[in-house]
Amino acid sequence: MKISFVIPAYNEEGYLNLCFDALLREIGGREGYEVIVVDNNSSDRTCAIVEEYSKKYPIITLIHEPRRGANRARETGFAVSKGDLVAFLDADTELLPGWIERAERAFAKDPNLVCLSGPFIYYDLPLGIRMLVRLFYGASYVVYLVNNFLIRNTSVIQGGTEIVRRDALQKIGGHDVSLTFYGDDADLARRLSKAGEVRFSFAFAMRSSGRRLAKEGTLTMGLRYALNYFWITFFNKPFTLTSTEVRFADQKTAYKPESRIREWSLAVVIVAGVLAVILAVVGGLIYASSRLRL
Repeated sequence: MKISFVIPAYNEEGYLNLCFDALLREIGGREGYEVIVVDNNSSDRTCAIVEEYSKKYPIITLIHEPRRGANRARETGFAVSKGDLVAFLDADTELLPGWIERAERAFAKDPNLVCLSGPFIYYDLPLGIRMLVRLFYGASYVVYLVNNFLIRNTSVIQGGTEIVRRDALQKIGGHDVSLTFYGDDADLARRLSKAGEVRFSFAFAMRSSGRRLAKEGTLTMGLRYALNYFWITFFNKPFTLTSTEVRFADQKTAYKPESRIREWSLAVVIVAGVLAVILAVVGGLIYASSRLRL
């Protein structure tokens, strides 16, 4: 079973070496793999770094897509890839040991499986923020279960960690290149779920930089991702139409949200909402208990 790894890259000189090193360690001496890096009109040393690696590792190929957008870059890479399975990774991700073996085993075991994805492990964020992220992914998993086994009209994919069957992606017409950032993974999950099973599993977690959360705020991004997921699912369009480029050249991510007021306001709203639910449940139990005594 051949696997192609497609990696869109725009000004990723600070992270590509980590991505390549982890991926090449995981591939090892296996045959039948290719790594396609799609330069998305970078202005830094992204292309030079890819070329340096490709001289030593011939499985790495550099191609170019001048039109900006992650989905457009993914489609350009997909068009030249040859694998039966195609993994779309972000340039700041790192495969964990055993990821390839687990993926191959899952696809070989279940012919109805068309896509695998998992959460990010943000290794460069403070411990408290990483715990908040785990809660967010826990909620995402509940949404995945509800969608997969009850509603059955979509699923959950974390963009930048997915591996798909080539024929399934071809069947749905590939990625929607009109989606430049937000909602692209939700759109893919919704359309791929019509072709077979789209599975979200913590067994396919991947290390990644938390640079976007560090700059824009964890609660801000959690709310934004949730809104775009539901907007794509129910209205077939993203809620957020623009995105900010977040790049750190030296891999040093300082957690400094650009709007701490917004972050604290969201925290207050979330805590108030949780307390309201708890009080409603407790109140309901007290009322039910009093009625039983009557």
